[in-house]
Amino acid sequence: MAGFTVAIVGRPNVGKSTLFNRLLEEKKAIVDDFSGVTRDRQYGIADWNGKAFNVIDTGGFVSQSDDIFEKEINKQVMIAIEEADVLLFIVDVTAGVTDLDDAMAQVLRRSKKPVIVVVNKVDNGDRMLDATEFYIFGFEHYAFVSSISGSGTGDMLDLITSMIPEGRSLPPQDVEIIKVEDEDGNIIEMEREKNPIPKIAIIGQPNAGKSTLLNAMIGEERSIVSDIAGTTRDSVHTHYKQFGKEFILIDTAGLRKKKNVSEDLEFYSVIRAIKAMDDADVCMLLVDATRGLTAQDINIFSLAARKGKGLLILVNKWDLVEGKTTNSARDYERELKEKLKPFTDVSVTFTSATEKTRIFQAMEKALEVYENRRLRIPTSELNEVMLKEIERYTPPIVRGYSVRIKFVMQLPTHTPVFAFYSNHPDDIKQPYKNFLENKLRQHFNFSGVPIKIFFRKK
Repeated sequence: MAGFTVAIVGRPNVGKSTLFNRLLEEKKAIVDDFSGVTRDRQYGIADWNGKAFNVIDTGGFVSQSDDIFEKEINKQVMIAIEEADVLLFIVDVTAGVTDLDDAMAQVLRRSKKPVIVVVNKVDNGDRMLDATEFYIFGFEHYAFVSSISGSGTGDMLDLITSMIPEGRSLPPQDVEIIKVEDEDGNIIEMEREKNPIPKIAIIGQPNAGKSTLLNAMIGEERSIVSDIAGTTRDSVHTHYKQFGKEFILIDTAGLRKKKNVSEDLEFYSVIRAIKAMDDADVCMLLVDATRGLTAQDINIFSLAARKGKGLLILVNKWDLVEGKTTNSARDYERELKEKLKPFTDVSVTFTSATEKTRIFQAMEKALEVYENRRLRIPTSELNEVMLKEIERYTPPIVRGYSVRIKFVMQLPTHTPVFAFYSNHPDDIKQPYKNFLENKLRQHFNFSGVPIKIFFRKK
């Protein structure tokens, strides 16, 4: 099931980018007092009470503008409205209802999508009273917030997450019950899809060779192949069933640096590529060997990792690299992993899609990563192994008292998540968390899979 997407829309200079940063808990969008600062779309993942969703920050909507640039922004706003599940319509309480707000409201009413009117800059009682003016729009849902201070954003996030539907239940004959024992001896049961078909997405920048790779893997010209970057406008799903293997291959539109996303179709492609990641179990990041690992490749890799997807890297067009020596691949991989820190437990395969070099090896690696992502460690084995490691290297003493970890279990989730039970969970810092993750990877095969670790009170 594709991820849930929320689009932030509204006229210029109402605080859309500030709210976007607040939702993502990071300063990703450029924020300025001048209108129209958000020239390109921003994408990210927000997480609230265990529910994650995609967030799109759009440029300011300007009705009937003669400015060519603003017309392009308006096109992309309309695409965001089309692709989103919920729309956050941001307005400014200090300005009141404006003609542009009214024009935006009319557009949103025609979309038939759920709309939350977010009245921004409501940071005192008088402004709360003024905010009632926006009920004139007649929408069902309203939130009164201050995106700078964060006031009211919790209630808004509660409202958003209440609109996210539960995952689709699988038919009984297609699921298996996984049983996990917790620290009190209670059995936790979880449904997991039985014998599912792995879904593998090919991701990367435009013109890295994604469509050529898919065609080489399946042995037919399913995807349009061209030297013009951005040929693949949408995601292509292909069912592969040969040589005793079965999986779904997803060829995505290339994720290009946002400053280069000028066409509305390019913007559409980026949204679809992000949704394809949501639908995949494993993402194969295709890196152009002639360009090397770029900052945008790292962004794509990080986004897939944050979504908990299995990952492997294919260095494509290796045949075009000149002056290779015996150690070229080793040195290239070492430099690549240095840039990917801290998540470096990922396989790297050097391929040529045009020459069909090592592409079936890449398939095998992707299926291995898929199995690693589904790996479940019995609680007894997990404690036997990890508690010994914790005894050898105990957590640092904090303020004169010992921090002890007495129990560990893998939580019943669809990706590897571990809970370590401690007498002082809040005092265990990131370096020790890194130590535990490294030991988990050392003893159990989670190669290519992001691991999440939580500390709980014993």
